[in-house]
Amino acid sequence: MNSLNLVHLYPELMNLYGDKGNIIALSRRCAWRGIDLKIHEISLGDSLPKDMDIAFIGGGQDREQLRVYRDLEKKGDALKAMIADGLIVLAICGGYQLLGRRFVTYQGEEIQGLGILDIETVGGDSRLIGNVVADIRLGGEKMALVGFENHSGQTTLGQKAKPLGSVRLGFGNNGQDGSEGARQDNVFGTYLHGSLLPKNPVFADYLIQSALERKYGPGTVLEPLNDTMEMAAHAAAVERIEQLHRRRWVPGWFKR
Repeated sequence: MNSLNLVHLYPELMNLYGDKGNIIALSRRCAWRGIDLKIHEISLGDSLPKDMDIAFIGGGQDREQLRVYRDLEKKGDALKAMIADGLIVLAICGGYQLLGRRFVTYQGEEIQGLGILDIETVGGDSRLIGNVVADIRLGGEKMALVGFENHSGQTTLGQKAKPLGSVRLGFGNNGQDGSEGARQDNVFGTYLHGSLLPKNPVFADYLIQSALERKYGPGTVLEPLNDTMEMAAHAAAVERIEQLHRRRWVPGWFKR
């Protein structure tokens, strides 16, 4: 039986808008295939376990982000070493921001990020809220990524980070340049809650496949699942968002 180790960072502090559902989705999709996914919850003051295959961090409020950053900074060298060794990372919203070079809060407090992603984020007095459809490429194939965003931070990408996707509907990183999220080698960051992976099973499988290939070698086969219901739900979510935009029930910039 193949097995994978997943580290869930700060589950009690960084879990906005159903982010823990991403862990549930990965766990279920592994279990259905007979893959033993061991989940390690790590919080303030804990050391990172060794031999991890996937890491996940969700979103949180600014005050939680500051507490998490102070602790995550102490784990930074160990986390960077794991990433350099191929650790697959998924970071949502606040977690995504903390992996960047710099984050400036709405109150003007500057947090020097871990510098794992070549991004910078500046908080504003408006929130970007609503459902999102973004077009992404995974393994050379184009697909739609669906989720929900709610963030005041506006993120810009540097040269090393590439957009995870391009916004079809919604705001994405900053509401200006059409980008959503970031990908840098084996690290994926996004603003999409909702939770993300149950709504996007193809993306969930891509992360699992990448982790398996890293651990067991290229060509490791991920057994297909009957995702008829999941893909129907995904298509319905895309259609629903498109309908709302056609009716002009669109998300907007909400002042604080």
